[in-house]
Amino acid sequence: MATGQLFSKTTQALFYNYKQLPIQRMLDFDFLCGRETPSVAGIINPGSEGFQKLFFGQEEIAIPVHSTIEAACAAHPKADVFINFASFRSAAASSMSALKQPTIKVVAIIAEGVPESDTKQLIAYAKANNKVVIGPATVGGIQAGAFKIGDTAGTIDNIIQCKLYRPGSVGFVSKSGGMSNELYNTIARVTDGLYEGIAIGGDVFPGSTLSDHVLRFNNIPQVKMIVVLGELGGRDEYSLVEALKQGKINKPVVAWVSGTCARLFKSEVQFGHAGAKSGGEMESAQAKNQALKEAGAVVPTSYEAFESAIKETFQKLVEAGKITPVKEVTPPQIPEDLNTAIKSGKVRAPTHIISTISDDRGEEPTYAGVPMSSIVEEGLGVGDVISLLWFKRSLPRYCTRFIEICIMLCADHGPCVSGAHNTIVTARAGKDLVSSLVSGLLTIGPRFGGAIDDAARYFKDAYDRGLTPYEFVESMKKKGIRVPGIGHRIKRGDNRDKRVELLQRFARSNFPSVKYMEYAVEVETYTLSKANNLVLNVDGAIGSLFLDLLAGSGMFTKQEIDEIVEIGYLNGLFVLARSVGLIGHTLYQKRLKQPLYRHPWEDVLYTK
Repeated sequence: MATGQLFSKTTQALFYNYKQLPIQRMLDFDFLCGRETPSVAGIINPGSEGFQKLFFGQEEIAIPVHSTIEAACAAHPKADVFINFASFRSAAASSMSALKQPTIKVVAIIAEGVPESDTKQLIAYAKANNKVVIGPATVGGIQAGAFKIGDTAGTIDNIIQCKLYRPGSVGFVSKSGGMSNELYNTIARVTDGLYEGIAIGGDVFPGSTLSDHVLRFNNIPQVKMIVVLGELGGRDEYSLVEALKQGKINKPVVAWVSGTCARLFKSEVQFGHAGAKSGGEMESAQAKNQALKEAGAVVPTSYEAFESAIKETFQKLVEAGKITPVKEVTPPQIPEDLNTAIKSGKVRAPTHIISTISDDRGEEPTYAGVPMSSIVEEGLGVGDVISLLWFKRSLPRYCTRFIEICIMLCADHGPCVSGAHNTIVTARAGKDLVSSLVSGLLTIGPRFGGAIDDAARYFKDAYDRGLTPYEFVESMKKKGIRVPGIGHRIKRGDNRDKRVELLQRFARSNFPSVKYMEYAVEVETYTLSKANNLVLNVDGAIGSLFLDLLAGSGMFTKQEIDEIVEIGYLNGLFVLARSVGLIGHTLYQKRLKQPLYRHPWEDVLYTK
């Protein structure tokens, strides 16, 4: 066991098993103490290599990540502390590997439940090689103003409250990590603060004992008094009793062994820690407190009087001139993480992208403010989701049903149209699903499924201006523009598109008004007098009916309707619907596993 200081303001550690929060807390403590270099030199994460970004004050730093203990020790020979956050299953093996590295002097084992036989082997090896093991089942330790292990002392607020950002005059050792935090607060209130604090862990066989650290504190000039918190169970405190009796400790020791209430129970009780169970009278808290008092330690009558005993001992040392209380300093302000600051309302930051249609930052995702659970529980459909995501409002059921019908009717036109053909060829060429889908979607335009917006735009303009079908069609003819939504390669006046009939039938039965659709029908009547194939096609039907949906629902202003038509909402329906069919083509072609599609005329071209 080392006989003096374990840590200093230049101590660096290797951190085993990446844990972001405790590492960041160590770095924040470093900054608070005014360290010039971070205390974490490297991270060991088996199977991983590279760098991990963390903060050192306001500066973002990259800490090296190594896949093995040996590689980390070789890369960072000045790092002599090994902080082990491995699970109880692998903590012993990784700790032994660290102890065998010549550069490592201190190993802190955080895991609980490490087998006692493994711990004994670690203790024996450490003693034989003059190394120190803190733990298992420990929160670690801290040297005020210099270095801390992992989560020791908790949050930055608690560290500041305990004045741990600068050294005091008190050395403290405890079995309990949780009680260490309590005593750090107590020591800060009634003395000039802590110099070093260690939690040895609550296992039956700790890697280092209470007396090991008390003897160390006795050899550290800056430590003027020592505070010890033991607990019932085991006989570790008796080694401290012997050291006091033999005169090995010449500094005041204020001690208390917790667990005096155990005698109130009729049967033996386990008090949390593995070692906190009395195995007889000598292991009781009362017997230990009495032995410590008889050996010369300052032992209060109860835990409640512990604070007063520490205060009185400190005051006597001050009055005797043995302690000059440390002057208080103002620690630097630790920069707060942006997410934390935003949540606490301390800052506001502009966003690069604003989304008002969906949000997944709360307990559950929402669509236009409607929780996902409500959408599922109320049995809403695809049309309802589209109304929320596209229009940011819940449309009436007949509107959402119309949207769903449009998607079903436009899902696919068969492999002869360019979009499906492109998708099939791309899929057979061995491309992935997304590439195949995109190749088909990219052909959507005025000549292939992109006429819905134009149909709605021109029908609306003509109707709103009061043009007769004759005036509308002839004005378009003079401009050299084909009427969008009119005309079909296969369908004729005597062979109407069934999809158009289904849409019109649904609208006449459910829409409050179908004025735009009826206007489109009048236009069709005129165009059919010119040619038998100039029928109202599915694009024209959807475009005109969507105008009726927007105007008749009473949920959109005139400005909103104009904007929806202009932006391309209606073509969005076709793109969404067609994606369903194109994905189907892609998946089917993938299952066929046939080579790249070839047109019959390709052979003719090649043979010539």
